[in-house]
Amino acid sequence: MKRRRSLRLKRRRIHRGVPPIGKLTVPVWEHPLVSIIIPVYNKWDYTYRCLVSIVEHTHDIPYEIIVVDDLSNDLTARIGQFVNPITVIRNQVKRGFLRNCNHGAAVSKGKYVLFLNNDTKVTPGWLAHLVVSAEKDATIGIIGSKLIYPDGKLQEAGGIVFNSGYAWNYGRLDSPDKHEYNYVKEVDYISGASLMIRKDIWQHVGGFDERFAPAYSEDVDIAFKVRQLGFKVVYQPKSVVVHYEGVSHGTDVKTGVKQYQVINHQKFKEKWAEVLQRHHLPVGEHLYWSRERSKDKKTIVIIDYGVPSYDKDAGSRTTYMYLKLFVDMGFNVKFMPDNFVKPEPYSSELEQLGIEIIHGPQNHNYYEQWILQHKDYLDYVLLNRPNISHKYIDLIKAHTRAKILYYGHDLHYVRELKRFGLENNRELLLSSNYYKSLEFDMFAKADIVLTCSESEKRIIDGHFPHKKATLLPAYFFEQTIPRDKTWEQRSGLLFIGGFSHSPNTDGIVWFCREILPIVVQAIPGIQLFIAGSNPPPEVLGLQSDRVIVKGFVSDQELRELYSTTKMAVIPLRYGAGVKGKTVEAMCHQMPLVATSTGIEGLQNISPTIEPKNTPQAFASEIIRLYHDNRLLDQKAEQSKQYVEMYFSKSKALASIQSAL
Repeated sequence: MKRRRSLRLKRRRIHRGVPPIGKLTVPVWEHPLVSIIIPVYNKWDYTYRCLVSIVEHTHDIPYEIIVVDDLSNDLTARIGQFVNPITVIRNQVKRGFLRNCNHGAAVSKGKYVLFLNNDTKVTPGWLAHLVVSAEKDATIGIIGSKLIYPDGKLQEAGGIVFNSGYAWNYGRLDSPDKHEYNYVKEVDYISGASLMIRKDIWQHVGGFDERFAPAYSEDVDIAFKVRQLGFKVVYQPKSVVVHYEGVSHGTDVKTGVKQYQVINHQKFKEKWAEVLQRHHLPVGEHLYWSRERSKDKKTIVIIDYGVPSYDKDAGSRTTYMYLKLFVDMGFNVKFMPDNFVKPEPYSSELEQLGIEIIHGPQNHNYYEQWILQHKDYLDYVLLNRPNISHKYIDLIKAHTRAKILYYGHDLHYVRELKRFGLENNRELLLSSNYYKSLEFDMFAKADIVLTCSESEKRIIDGHFPHKKATLLPAYFFEQTIPRDKTWEQRSGLLFIGGFSHSPNTDGIVWFCREILPIVVQAIPGIQLFIAGSNPPPEVLGLQSDRVIVKGFVSDQELRELYSTTKMAVIPLRYGAGVKGKTVEAMCHQMPLVATSTGIEGLQNISPTIEPKNTPQAFASEIIRLYHDNRLLDQKAEQSKQYVEMYFSKSKALASIQSAL
């Protein structure tokens, strides 16, 4: 049972001659998840500020604090008068940093042991980000923080060990905001200034190796031991800790404890000589690989219009799904947003997956320079959409050895041509011709063409018979969503679509004007729910007691809409590619009524959905199904089976593997 005490910083004098010190009350939990171990020797001011920062910035994670005092002779010796309740171990003989850490860990109660220097100040969320990552991924053995100097410069974004045994703080004195320091990644080691390890692993490896006493190289050594057991050593940039480096032992490597930095380096080099020669690189060479241990991984760069806002439009959801799939496949994944924007929370979600978002000055020269600088490390580049891809493909083909994959999401020129057929606007015909030239140029230059539509694959194969065109599921799902409500508990129709995409606006306006009035005559109380980002005035103007325009909804709200309505409608009159709304509705086991455009590109879809292209036919199908629970069950089951056959994760994985 958790019992928490609030922080009280009541100013008072402890005794005459001692400056005012805040009485610090530390929260108490019966079962701490994390044991924070702080080895100290004097430097009371730093220790006290460190403890205050922990209490102020550590919430919702049960923790205990264990201070191991190595015979301090300043106020540290009376720490219990100022800070309570914490565990204080006061040595009877001087043990040194390493043995103090081992001693503190021996009495710890947490699932995780976290070693924290006393010359640090933690920041909001520092511990939660470490714990959440470790709890999500059981293969993480050690995880640590981004360390910054008090002036805001970066001290370390994970450590690199070269084959000489020399250890290097990656990013030292650079800006901590650069993209290369802000994604989760595997590293060679984590600095002991803020290092968290699973308690069971700590016990298995026997703690810090005492051959490195009193200090230095013990944090690098334990990272190697943990990795030898098959666990990962991970850098978590969201956990930020300010470190006043050099306070404890100074900076002179010729005197005092600091001299062991040189002595222990030699011990470490001898202990791990075989591993260093086999798995580590020479000093300063191939930092691209060394900074993230990616030498044995294939690098893929994905370029799209922007960081995918996966809950706002179908194209973004596709990009997001495949970004995650590439991570799962073991790729070293980089993402380049053409619009230079890093929106939240979407950017942090990618970075927490281990994806580096290449993001610099607001011009394409930076992207070009990055590609040229890293040209020898790029194995694959996945380009999205013709208007974005044409900016990059010639540069990539000319200067890298990367295999280029092109995914257009749909054939833009076909979509514009269909719209021209409806509206007879010559501008649309010109637009179609423009997109056709772009798309055909991409098909000719790319090594592999990916398409989500069976009908569009036939077009590509017809014009480019010698090009490898691979059918790729536009969306994929781990499993279909179970139905948790009966048909009697549901009511209404549902339309989903982002309104930055013009076919959605045209389709739902047509439905409300031409189809819904026919349905209402047969089902007077029926309602239509419209959900999607950026609804324009013509869609907002549809709002009434019968038509509810929800606008943008969260994924949770979307699931609720799918579970409370009876069927989805896909009344699209033009478009191209596979429609995300169609596949998503089927994943939720929704019966649906659609036009030919709404189901175009889907393999063998006719046994599941028969298109209805006139207002009367569309309305009649809704009326036929709406009150017939047997038919609704049948259609829902057909949707489920279709998604499981054509839109599973295994299907997507097989398609990507075939393409590569």
